[in-house]
Amino acid sequence: MHAFYADHFVLPLPEGHRFPMRKYSRLRDRLVGEVPGITFQEAPVASDGELALVHTPAYIEGIAQGTLDASFYREIGFPWSPAMAERARRSVGASVAAARSALSQGIAGNLAGGTHHAYAHKGGGFCVFNDIAVTARLMQVEAWRERRHKLRVAVIDLDVHQGNGTAHIFADDPSVFTLSLHGEKNFPFRKEPSDLDVGLPDGCTDEPYMQALHQALAELEGRFSPDMVIYLAGADPHEGDRLGRLKLTHDGMQARDRVVMDWAWQRGLPVVLCMGGGYGHDIETTVQVQVQTWRLAQSYWQRWQNRKSLSTEHPR
Repeated sequence: MHAFYADHFVLPLPEGHRFPMRKYSRLRDRLVGEVPGITFQEAPVASDGELALVHTPAYIEGIAQGTLDASFYREIGFPWSPAMAERARRSVGASVAAARSALSQGIAGNLAGGTHHAYAHKGGGFCVFNDIAVTARLMQVEAWRERRHKLRVAVIDLDVHQGNGTAHIFADDPSVFTLSLHGEKNFPFRKEPSDLDVGLPDGCTDEPYMQALHQALAELEGRFSPDMVIYLAGADPHEGDRLGRLKLTHDGMQARDRVVMDWAWQRGLPVVLCMGGGYGHDIETTVQVQVQTWRLAQSYWQRWQNRKSLSTEHPR
């Protein structure tokens, strides 16, 4: 299974900044030591042309050169630096590379990504460029160019925060279905309408969360027939998260991931895995949730390979 990373591009954040930058390198270290069968590759750089499938030229240039008004960087939550601009491009490139791998291998992922608060013309909530949106649009372009196929993409966003940027970008695009299961009273406080929004109350525990997820996937299937899934597996619904305000246990988080991956597997849908948010009181708690997700994903990757092997040995 291919995993793409950019954790060695570290933002020079001020002392006391609340964004847990070190969780990315810590996740890779844990996976290298604990989950065999994952191949790690440095994330490529997303080009201007790829970013322009979603983002405005002025915004792309402003991030590249650091020439935007200071209010833009305040809304993102990161001070501008060359490292910030480079990491933002790499984060998109990681999801793009994972999608290309997933389309041939069944499942692949970005060790970061899930930057769903970024709009076409601005960022927000620690999100600079929207890797989900760029990946969906670029895979559609490539599918049409190579096979004249109109690729349909389902975004299953299970970060605790609503995917407002992604929802806004695809608001009038029937080829992409956006599902967001999130804390109703959590950030962002002005939400954009997804194709399907499920707002959950503070303190939501495993059982009602899973009921809501099953119902949401059933509704998605009743309204849309995807060719690919982008799964934003945020760690922040976990009960140990500082910002999440939901109460899912480790078992609940694992059940959540299994339901999504089973749903995709049963329908033969390739999955692009993105990590999204995670702000544990103890960062190791966040990393442990993400390790569980990757361990499960690797088992599904093996199932995909077995399925391909059987189809080769016993062609119809």
